Amino acid sequence: MEFKVSANFLPTGDQPQAIEKLVKGVQKGEKQSLLGVTGSGKTYTIANVIAKTGKSALVMSHNKTLAAQLYSEFKEFFPTWNVEYFISYYDYYLPESYAPQTDTYIEKSVLINEKIEQMRFSATASLLSGEPTIVVASVSCIYGLGSPIDYLEMALPLQKGMQLERGKLLEKLVEIQYERNDLAPEHGNFRARGGNIDIFPSYKKCFYRVELDGETVSSITQFATEGDGKPFKIENTRILPARHFVVPKQRVGKLVSDIRQELETQLPLLPELFAYRLKTKVKYDLEMIEQVGFCKGVENYSRYFDGRKEGEKPYCLLDFFPKDSLMIIDESHVTLPQVRGMHAGDYSRKKNLVGYGFRLPSAFDNRPLTFKEFEKYLENRPSIFVSATPGDYEKQVSAKIVEQLVRPTGIVDPMVEVRPEKGQVDDLCMEVQKTTGLGLRSLVTTLTKRQAEDLAEYLLKKGIKACYLHSEIETLERTELIRKLRLGEFDCLVGINLLREGLDIPEVGLVAVLDADKEGFLRNATSLIQVVGRAARNVQGRALLYASRTTPSMEQALSEMDRRRRYQLAFNKKHGITPTSILKKVAELDKELAQTAKTGKKLGKSGAKKLAIDLEVEMKKAAENLEFEKAIALRERLRSLGPV
Repeated sequence: MEFKVSANFLPTGDQPQAIEKLVKGVQKGEKQSLLGVTGSGKTYTIANVIAKTGKSALVMSHNKTLAAQLYSEFKEFFPTWNVEYFISYYDYYLPESYAPQTDTYIEKSVLINEKIEQMRFSATASLLSGEPTIVVASVSCIYGLGSPIDYLEMALPLQKGMQLERGKLLEKLVEIQYERNDLAPEHGNFRARGGNIDIFPSYKKCFYRVELDGETVSSITQFATEGDGKPFKIENTRILPARHFVVPKQRVGKLVSDIRQELETQLPLLPELFAYRLKTKVKYDLEMIEQVGFCKGVENYSRYFDGRKEGEKPYCLLDFFPKDSLMIIDESHVTLPQVRGMHAGDYSRKKNLVGYGFRLPSAFDNRPLTFKEFEKYLENRPSIFVSATPGDYEKQVSAKIVEQLVRPTGIVDPMVEVRPEKGQVDDLCMEVQKTTGLGLRSLVTTLTKRQAEDLAEYLLKKGIKACYLHSEIETLERTELIRKLRLGEFDCLVGINLLREGLDIPEVGLVAVLDADKEGFLRNATSLIQVVGRAARNVQGRALLYASRTTPSMEQALSEMDRRRRYQLAFNKKHGITPTSILKKVAELDKELAQTAKTGKKLGKSGAKKLAIDLEVEMKKAAENLEFEKAIALRERLRSLGPV
């Protein structure tokens, strides 16, 4: 398959030289860093690198929101490729834990998003297909997943004309964790009616109908479960297991025996109450594993399922990739520290569970990778760290740092002015009003949630349409606030760490940092450069740092931003480029919504009801596809109809 980027534009600015250097490094198997300023088209550059090298690629992001954004972009760049999405499939997740101080045991409680679960299965299926595949993943990809060897070996091959007894087929489906459901089958189920067996894979939007003539497969038909696709006959297919944790039937006996042996070893080490608790729980789990090959919390026995030794690293998504695949670490200055801290947090939680008889010590081996284990994957594969501000680690391990400082729009880094901390709030009010007068928006960062709320309230009293944004506000609500800011319903957004939102707002003309001299995570050089970059989407963008002194972090940030600005100005002058602001639609339905509001269009009762049904269907579809802005726009339009 030819890898080709689908886009109505070509690499420009310093993208061509960045692509060329990165491609050469990938071909040599090197680790590299792409230092790309905000808005320089880093994703497009990476897409071109993947296309030119033809390698399967993992693109790792530090949060779900940014992962969804990247997934959407790569789907557009590669409409005919396998582009997959792999994040935690929990809409709600309360991990199993125990607090000895209050003798409180909290059972694991989850709400699984079936759509995302299917996308996870689709990702591993595409990787095992042998076809070049791009997977956009959050850091959850370093958690244990089950052995790819067992997963592939236990697949059920089906071919027209093959000899296969009906009973053997049903038995094999149960063995690979498919459940029988003759009434309303879903993904991961099968339905049996006489000689017709319908199999609903957990990883595809289709099902297969296997027709048996005696003990012979007479035909295999593929049906779409979504859309209007017509059924068609196929000669053969391969049914992968319905779950990632599977074990061949012949190994179940040894697996159960090994778990019992660990139980017998652990019981004498515990007080009587804890021992009784552990014995009861493990015996029940073993009965379930023996009967159906699965139990609640089966991942805690993953060491035995995978055949691993104590302390040996778990299998994870990275093991499903080919050995020469490409690893892209997006926003590496944030993603890598997250990876570094995940194992310690997981171990701390499980320590109490094991010590107080809720889990066997082998539960420790169901875990995320340690950073050293993660580094092994980086050592064996070409890797690219992508960031506007690469960290010390990336700089140390990279064979070279490729800079991409020019934006396709020609916009240069904003002018940054340091102003006195005294009287900063009143000065800020004046600057926000000035920015609003130009038809632009403002972003302001504070140090605490209380400061954000108080400042937003103060700005409102001064006649400025302001709102605050912090971690306690839900994802969809955050998206809606940002959308309203872009539409001009708000003029100023106040937050603590506006970096984590992945804000891409071309209408921003002012970024202000209060208490810029308070050294720390939110006021170090990296954070200052990142937050000032939010004003680099508009030619009139500028930044203000309020401080009573100039800290080393401020000096470092100002020096680096000045270097980049001088380079960009020289590039524009040399090539005769006139900077232009980025133009970006707010949401697909905004114009339609605005028009409806203006005309006050009336609908008959039946028309309103039909429209409401259509809007609700589209809203749910947009939410499933992670198109949050579109979903919110549809919801607002649905509400505007009133009761129907």
